[in-house]
Amino acid sequence: MIVILLGPPGAGKGTQAKSLEDSMGLIQLSTGDLLRKEVNTGTPLGKQVKQAMDEGKLISDDILIAMIKHQLQANKSGFVFDGFPRTLVQAQSLDLMLSERKKAVDAVIELKIDEEVLVQRIAGRFQCKNCGAAFHEQYKQTAKKGICDVCGGREFVKRKDDNAETVRARLQIYQQQISQILPFYRQQKKLYQVDAMQKPEQVTQQISTILKVLKNQSLTKQIIH
Repeated sequence: MIVILLGPPGAGKGTQAKSLEDSMGLIQLSTGDLLRKEVNTGTPLGKQVKQAMDEGKLISDDILIAMIKHQLQANKSGFVFDGFPRTLVQAQSLDLMLSERKKAVDAVIELKIDEEVLVQRIAGRFQCKNCGAAFHEQYKQTAKKGICDVCGGREFVKRKDDNAETVRARLQIYQQQISQILPFYRQQKKLYQVDAMQKPEQVTQQISTILKVLKNQSLTKQIIH
């Protein structure tokens, strides 16, 4: 099965992708993780990515598509895409790459969430400097103030871009990008929406229900044919 998770930063795509990886054996393809891996291993593609990042440029469609193509060639399992596609060109290219392998996207799940809730979620995040354990000023404080629950560390850091102004700018970019992709998948009748304002486990349950129905429909078609 091939699933795409769409949603703005902080909507919980990574959490839900990991859940699908664990429960359905799908390979999680996070563009952020893949980009970091390419840079850290110093591949030719990684060098292009590093140069673009150093110059403050967005990663081009060509680079992202090449990276995803490599993953599709290297793995034959099902996938859950987290952070890809983000443009219409990427979506069209993904369809083409999959069709060459006689595969297709099964479901595109959009995680819907209120913008102000996202701002609160992201702007309140902080993590342990020592072990990287994640916490939140409002939703997940440390059990003992100033002490990491995991390693006992006493130093905490926040990402520079985890502030309300930057989050709103990122959300605006996301809305511009997604406005092209949603009609593309809606026309294919593959688009589903899930309320991401719920608890993570409730979101997981909704996604699982959608995918179970699709899987049963697929099995029925195979039996009929």
